[in-house]
Amino acid sequence: MLAASCCDRRMCVCPGPRRIAIPVRSSRLPLLSDAMPAPTHLFPLIRNCEISRICSTMCYCHHKHLCCLSSHFAHGHFRYAPQKKFAALYRPKENFYQFIHARDYASTPQRFYLTPPQVNSILKANEYSFKVPEFDGKNVSSVLGFDSNQLPANAPIEDRRSAATCLQTRGMLLGVFDGHAGCACAQAVSERLFYYIAVSLLPHETLLEIENAVESGRALLPILQWHKHPNDYFSKEASKLYFNSLRTYWQELIDLNSGETTDVKEALINAFKRLDNDISLEAQVGDPNSFLNYLVLRVAFSGATACVAHVDGVDLHVANTGDSRAMLGVQEEDGSWSAVNLSYDHNAQNEREVERVKTEHPKSEEKSLVKQDRLLGLLMPFRAFGDVKFKWSIELQKRVVESGPDQLNDNEYTKFIPPNYHTPPYLTAEPEVIHHKLRPQDKFLVLATDGLWETMHRQDVARIVGEYLTGVHHQQPIAVGGYKVTLGQMHGLLTERRAKISSVFEDQNAATHLIRHAVGNNEFGTVDHERLSKMLSLPEELARMYRDDITIIVVQFNSHVIGAYQNGEL
Repeated sequence: MLAASCCDRRMCVCPGPRRIAIPVRSSRLPLLSDAMPAPTHLFPLIRNCEISRICSTMCYCHHKHLCCLSSHFAHGHFRYAPQKKFAALYRPKENFYQFIHARDYASTPQRFYLTPPQVNSILKANEYSFKVPEFDGKNVSSVLGFDSNQLPANAPIEDRRSAATCLQTRGMLLGVFDGHAGCACAQAVSERLFYYIAVSLLPHETLLEIENAVESGRALLPILQWHKHPNDYFSKEASKLYFNSLRTYWQELIDLNSGETTDVKEALINAFKRLDNDISLEAQVGDPNSFLNYLVLRVAFSGATACVAHVDGVDLHVANTGDSRAMLGVQEEDGSWSAVNLSYDHNAQNEREVERVKTEHPKSEEKSLVKQDRLLGLLMPFRAFGDVKFKWSIELQKRVVESGPDQLNDNEYTKFIPPNYHTPPYLTAEPEVIHHKLRPQDKFLVLATDGLWETMHRQDVARIVGEYLTGVHHQQPIAVGGYKVTLGQMHGLLTERRAKISSVFEDQNAATHLIRHAVGNNEFGTVDHERLSKMLSLPEELARMYRDDITIIVVQFNSHVIGAYQNGEL
């Protein structure tokens, strides 16, 4: 679906007598104590209509008649924000709390915690690790391997991840993709973008060889070796459509051959822009297959940000579109850890990005371009794939919607035209590319969607991952950050750290370890099992009120190989 239907049940407001108070999405706020009354002026009231099917016994609702809101529209932190005709759906956070704050409520002082094995089962369900094999000194990689993981908040999760080794050129590709208004666009981009990048990097002779193989019906040269978790699927129904679009792209590259060596930065930019153009074109042309026709429209009307890294020897390129981030973990001479940004958010907090948007449109639109820190008052990221509602002309949008399937024509969101919509496109998928020469002190790279960065500072991420990879996180003195700590509290912190050393708590995946901290950290910067248990016990219709989907890839570099590159030995 382009937007969740009214029976989505991820956020419910119904007349049941029992309700739950959940804090706004911030890991810095303490969770409600089980026996502590919730202050009504701080927290939204969400009634829990499906809690009886969840293992937690916090509360339940007697009523089955629901007034449900789409989770894509209801939260102040979400990608889309309100206009008048959608005021009931798009309320900003403060007004939304008032909107659902109907009457007094009673908290339910019942206690339930997941056991450590249950917590681990949830955290490790989507983890994946890959170690780069050694090739007897040939094609030695600067990448030792990577760990990745995902923790859903939306149902289904709207984030995606991808990792692959380039087989016809050198290097490895890794990326995270954050979808909005559904997962369709993020899914398509996660399947297709790496092929567009790989094709953009291929020399002219290899492109000719691939095209000749297709013409003669011979087997194609493999372009990518994918490294995927079993849950990371490909859309079989759309594979032929996707292949035909990709083939058209490489045919054009053959015709435009300049004989020059392909620049990685240029290849990344061209691949991003071309894929977004193909997503738009496929939706305009449509498909005689009704399923495919609806699929390409869902992809185009939803959206996705992307943060992709290409690692080849000591050359690290990061291409970013949107507000996911790439961060380099650097180990200083004294053993401490520092963070180096390798991407910049494309949103209202980036003054250069705001200025870029303003320069692309008439002076008369300056005041309406960015409202409430959103593009046209609606969209948080200023760059994204899909989101044709911010790219197509009004005439084209109406023509596609009216000629499309009934599911599309009956959807209020797809028929809605953004306000002050005069000179599209307002949105681009063109990435900002940063090149970095790896050094021996550059130990790892973290790619993550904004679900991580909303809960953790980059310096904390660098320290936690660095200490995890070097195995010193159990040996550092406990820092209390200026808090007054009683002897009993200090004893509890020491006992907790000793418990972590046991195999029950020990993570074998750096991304899992980071998610554990992102969700369960307390004010002392250590994982609080009680807090973690409560967060993971939240049913799916409530989890999105507290945090976003989290997707993380941690890439570990081979310092010895990087040093050999620097010394000219490789």
